[in-house]
Formats: sequence, C-alpha cells, structure tokens
Amino acid sequence: MIPAMPASSAAACPRRASYAVLRFGRIAVMGTVAALILIAGVWASWGTAQHVLLTKGREQGTVEVTRCGGGVCSGPYAPVTAGSQPRERVVLEDSVAVAQGRTYAVVVKPGGDGAVRSGPAGVLYAWVPLGGALLLASVVVAGGLRRTRAAWVLGGAGFALLTAAFLAV
Repeated sequence: MIPAMPASSAAACPRRASYAVLRFGRIAVMGTVAALILIAGVWASWGTAQHVLLTKGREQGTVEVTRCGGGVCSGPYAPVTAGSQPRERVVLEDSVAVAQGRTYAVVVKPGGDGAVRSGPAGVLYAWVPLGGALLLASVVVAGGLRRTRAAWVLGGAGFALLTAAFLAV
C-alpha cells in the first residue's frame, strides 16, 4: 500500500466489484423475466390473432349464436366471402365476447368448425393476453430493473389495450 493512499480505498475495490456483478446479475435476470413474460403474452394471443389478422384466403361470414353450453357457443354460419360454404353449426368459445341470440362477424379456423370473432372487437379481444402480459411486465421492469419510465409505458399500453378490448366487446 502506498503511504499517501487512505486505507479504506483499498478495501472498497472488492465491494464495488461485487456490487457491480450483483447489479449486472439483477438486470440480466429481471430483463430475461420481463422478456419471457412479453413473449408468453404474444404467444398466447397469436393463437387467435392469426386467424383474425391474416384473413386472406380464410372463410369469413356471420354466425347467429343459438346455443351456449359447456364452454362453447354455436349457431348457423352464413358466408360472406366467395368460396365459403354455409354451415349448420360453427363453434365459438363461450366468453364475455359472445352472447346467445346475437349475430357476430367471424372467421372460420381452417380444418374444422371452430370460428373466432373478426372485426375491431375480435382483433382487440385476441390481443387481451398481451395486454395482461404488458401489465405484468411493467411491474417487473419497475421493480426489478428500476426503469420507471419504461414501466409506465408498458403499463399504460397494457391498460389501454385491455380498456379498448373491454369497450369494443
């Protein structure tokens, strides 16, 4: 040790290094968790959203819901696009977005009798899982990464998406 150096500065170097390693580890882990939450939200939404967003070549029409039960609603399908055939029964997932006795614009899933709502309400409803993931990721970004502005942006986007879906449905 150099006589002109204070004794405390030599002991502080290992503490600063360990603090930097722990800080980097926290940022890496929380960043990974936030990214995984967002990826899971997109993945969960894409199963329905792909049918609503990529409608070219898909059967589009309307369904009048006549029966609901067992977690699904069904009714007769009236085609709107050329090449689509009328069907006696297509199945919609029973949710807040579907009510018995109403008519909805739908896109038929390929290879079956399943359908999903189309139009603005269907698009927003398909992305609801992403809205929840945005809200959850905002908490991780604020608490784990300590990036409050980014957290407010994520949370605001999630809140806006969920509110728009609620109002559209």
